[in-house]
Amino acid sequence: MRDRIIGEDYELWDIVIDGPLATIKINAEGVEVPMTRADCIAEDLKKWEKNVKAKNWLVYGLGPDEYSRIQSCTTVKEIWDTLQVAHEGTPHVKRSRETLLYSQYENFTMKEGETIQEIYTRFTTLTNELKSLGRIISEEDRVEKILTRVLQVNQ
Repeated sequence: MRDRIIGEDYELWDIVIDGPLATIKINAEGVEVPMTRADCIAEDLKKWEKNVKAKNWLVYGLGPDEYSRIQSCTTVKEIWDTLQVAHEGTPHVKRSRETLLYSQYENFTMKEGETIQEIYTRFTTLTNELKSLGRIISEEDRVEKILTRVLQVNQ
């Protein structure tokens, strides 16, 4: 989804990550109040327009269950943050998942009766999941791991 939004318009991704703009202002009495359209300058309105465009990209790609999670969100940032927590979890959960996956990577072996294609697919899925969590394993390390694990089983 990130790549699709960036491909459409890189500024859209900035809106997803940072939010469109402040929605609160301080009035003459020093009290925080919601901004109205009249309070916005042209640049603010352009950011809100981009917010809606990015929101459409995200929402149109969701099924009914996912949509019910985000339907009360007003900004694309809120939607993205909600979906991230739902699918990736909190930072603590992500770290735990990364630790578990890395342990699986370290102990990776070919299963009995598994073909080369099956081991490679399983291994690629594992390393891609690690990459999505920020743990990037070099190509050299991946090749070494596959060769040593396949050769171990076949000797």
